[in-house]
Amino acid sequence: MTSFPIHQTELEKKMIPLGDDNKELASDDGFVVPKTNAFGHTFRDYDAESERKKTVEEFYRMNHINQSYDFVKRMRQEYGKLNRAEMSIWECCELLNEFVDESDPDLDEPQIEHLLQTAEAIRKDYPNEDWLHLTALIHDLGKVLLHPSFGALPQWAVVGDTFPVGCAFHESNVHHKYFKDNPDYNNPDYNTKNGIYSEECGLDNVMMSWGHDDYMYLVAKENKTTLPSAALFIIRYHSFYPLHTYGAYRHLMNEQDVENLKWLHIFNKYDLYSKSKVRTDVEKVKPYYLSLIDKYFPAKLRW
Repeated sequence: MTSFPIHQTELEKKMIPLGDDNKELASDDGFVVPKTNAFGHTFRDYDAESERKKTVEEFYRMNHINQSYDFVKRMRQEYGKLNRAEMSIWECCELLNEFVDESDPDLDEPQIEHLLQTAEAIRKDYPNEDWLHLTALIHDLGKVLLHPSFGALPQWAVVGDTFPVGCAFHESNVHHKYFKDNPDYNNPDYNTKNGIYSEECGLDNVMMSWGHDDYMYLVAKENKTTLPSAALFIIRYHSFYPLHTYGAYRHLMNEQDVENLKWLHIFNKYDLYSKSKVRTDVEKVKPYYLSLIDKYFPAKLRW
């Protein structure tokens, strides 16, 4: 198991603290994150004896064994061609309803409800940030990788917490013990703190484990979305819990990443909120989100 000396770069010293210290970024409209998820447990409690526990742990075992640098490079090359389908954002939202995320110990609602719950909660507190509403709606659309027309990838290659490959696997990664069977674990090119990267290189230059986050980031970017950089940051790193919850891998961030991380902290509070028993009337809010899609995306996207 690799351990690192505790030190901070000059950039890390400027970064906002984690946890409750981010309260100044939230609105004053009375938003409160619920304490329990749909199963009555604390959010993201991977040890709780829920009906999902064994499934979730087996998921992470497979994920950590197989998400190597070479695997990620191959997936990015293949899916970066965006030659699987041509459809609108909303068509993709509807396609997602067929799937359940096996990595998530919290969620048992249809995917489109989770997306709209997140978006509507943010819309209430940040009414003028329409780009953030839309980002919430589309942040999980990369899960279409589970669909047969997209290769029906196994869940471990689509969902779950994400992490950099090409450098050591930080101990804050959930179920870290399973990385020992990853081919990169003992590779001297990849198992040091920086690995193939340099400090403050910027997360854009870091290869992340493959899944729906990175795929949707590629889809949005290559289809020339006009969403701001903070939106693309949220899409690509919303599952990067080792960073935005535990502060791991911060040495790889640049100044732009630091600014965008503030928005990701805001987003994640609502992402958890939407996993409680809150329901949304899809047809009622659909016209508003269609207008945002039209504003920031082409009518049809290459996927």
